[in-house]
Amino acid sequence: MGRKNKLPLIREVEIVDIAAEGKAIAKIEGMVVFVPYVVPGDIIDVQVVKKKKNYIEAVPVHFHKYSPIRKQPVCEHFGTCGGCKWQPLPYLQQLEFKQKQVFDNLVRIGKLDIPEITPIVGSDNEFFYRNKLEFTFSNNRWLTIDEIESGKELDRNALGFHIPEMFDKILDVKKCWLQCDPSNAIRDAVKQFATDNGLTFFDLRKHGGLLRNLIIRTASTGELMVIVCFYEDDEALRNLLMNFLSEKFQEITSLMYVVNAKANDTIADQDIILFKGKDHIIEEMEGLQFKVGPKSFYQTNSEQAYKLYKITREFAELTGDETVYDLYTGTGTIANFVARQSKRVIGIEYVPDAIEDAKVNSQLNNIENTVFFAGDMKDVLNQKFIEQQGRPDVVILDPPRAGVHPNVIDALLFTMPQRIVYVSCNPATQARDLALLNEYYAITKVQPVDMFPQTHHVENVVQLIRK
Repeated sequence: MGRKNKLPLIREVEIVDIAAEGKAIAKIEGMVVFVPYVVPGDIIDVQVVKKKKNYIEAVPVHFHKYSPIRKQPVCEHFGTCGGCKWQPLPYLQQLEFKQKQVFDNLVRIGKLDIPEITPIVGSDNEFFYRNKLEFTFSNNRWLTIDEIESGKELDRNALGFHIPEMFDKILDVKKCWLQCDPSNAIRDAVKQFATDNGLTFFDLRKHGGLLRNLIIRTASTGELMVIVCFYEDDEALRNLLMNFLSEKFQEITSLMYVVNAKANDTIADQDIILFKGKDHIIEEMEGLQFKVGPKSFYQTNSEQAYKLYKITREFAELTGDETVYDLYTGTGTIANFVARQSKRVIGIEYVPDAIEDAKVNSQLNNIENTVFFAGDMKDVLNQKFIEQQGRPDVVILDPPRAGVHPNVIDALLFTMPQRIVYVSCNPATQARDLALLNEYYAITKVQPVDMFPQTHHVENVVQLIRK
């Protein structure tokens, strides 16, 4: 049996640009080479890890020259953890590349006729901006080469994040720069307490062990939710850990747990038990309160979400006389945010629990001109529904990364609202959908928003006016 050809080491490659998914680009004899964790101007040796007909994927192995724009990553886990890949890139350059990403998807690839894109709205906080993190327990910690070669007996338990493309390997996180205090203190204390008391960590291959996941949610109001996910149902050990958390971190306002013995980590279909405090936390935005439960979706950057929603409302150009459809409404955050400037708001969302949250949020804020429906968008939004609820003057779209289903595009073209505001977390699928509306709608405003500093992700808001 013949050996596989060893993939080559390529020396002194210059990084020239930034590409999709946070990777950078080099070009060798006309071939594009994608390299993570580097910035334009770096000159490096790269190890090829995948060679295709039209491109190469490689990893950096030695730096000959650092780019003049490169900065030192602040996180000790950079390069191993899959998050925050743009740490070496100064924040102003991150914003420039995100702006370019929007332009390339809409104009260069999508061939859309758009006005000049308004400069991207940056984040006031480059770090500690997330309001939710989920950590995974594992008895099979990711080891460095030095640890493997040391021959020492090592602690294999971890509480942290999955190594990219390795479902069963968890990086033990010492400090995460994404979520503000007391997130790191809670995670570290839980791991230490579990270790000291012999609580078993989850085995991701064999499916066994007591502790599975730890979810921490913080709110702009100062409220704090902690959810411990157990795999094994051991009441005595469960109470041991939950009482420890309750006593040590008295600032926790919502302490909950779930026993999840399924094959996957999702808790959306599980019963989540309140151990102490309230079964929710409250977020606040422009005087409005939003109830966030353990299963609720809420934008993970609260400060930037406020900016995003203000832009959305501005693009809707509401006078108080409009019927608004908020499609993919989630827990009704946008719907309730624009309700006071609208005659009536109709929200549609696939997840029934989210719709119940949306209704509660309207009640919480004494908003009486909203109505919410649960169901698959492509099935709910049909001609009969539109005739019953009335044609919208304005439609707000905030779909998942996959974009809008063709049936929803057809429904929009049937209703022909005066304005459409399309909020997207994926400019590529947004460009595809905008092209389908292009015959009847003109793109009049484009506003990118950076929700996730240190990553390549970008949100984009587009206003469309009926021709």
